[in-house]
Amino acid sequence: MKKRTVGILLFNEVEVLDFSGPFEVFSLATLPNSNINPFVVKTVSEDGNMISARNGLKVTPDYSFENHPKFDIVIVPGGYGAEKIEINNPKVVKWIVQQQSEVEMMTSVCTGALLLAKSGILDRKRATTHWMDIDDLEKEFPLISVQRNAKFVDEGSIITSGGISAGINMSFHIISRLYGKTVAKELAKRMEYDIDI
Repeated sequence: MKKRTVGILLFNEVEVLDFSGPFEVFSLATLPNSNINPFVVKTVSEDGNMISARNGLKVTPDYSFENHPKFDIVIVPGGYGAEKIEINNPKVVKWIVQQQSEVEMMTSVCTGALLLAKSGILDRKRATTHWMDIDDLEKEFPLISVQRNAKFVDEGSIITSGGISAGINMSFHIISRLYGKTVAKELAKRMEYDIDI
């Protein structure tokens, strides 16, 4: 069985649960009646150097933009670093555009949606973000059909999720879509996380 490689983008001032929540979900997933995890989960940043996440958590990415493997799923988290810093970083925006043409799924958590929006890949699609930033998404990117009060919005190859913990819900949804509801429900039970699938 070919495993899907999940790539989680990291940058300074990234919201911790935005990336660590999905990291945990995909890292713990196993197929029925086996201990086989169908995912390989890796982190990536622009230069591969240690980043300082929100509130000072230090994380060293596995890869840089230059040396990472091919990803099947990319997760773009949010936080202050997404909405105030990386949105003005053309290298990150260009990387997202490039990945979109190569991956099975491009996803975002929280204000990571602003980075997807900046790259243009959300144009004429439905999308969501953290409720505190949803007006900004709608105002700054009028070609996007912004969805309110949604944990996540699935547009096939692009999935956006709401704020912070909503990325966990989105991750369970992806697992359910790829490997079935039973896999997702068993994992949620193991993690003691309530999901509605």
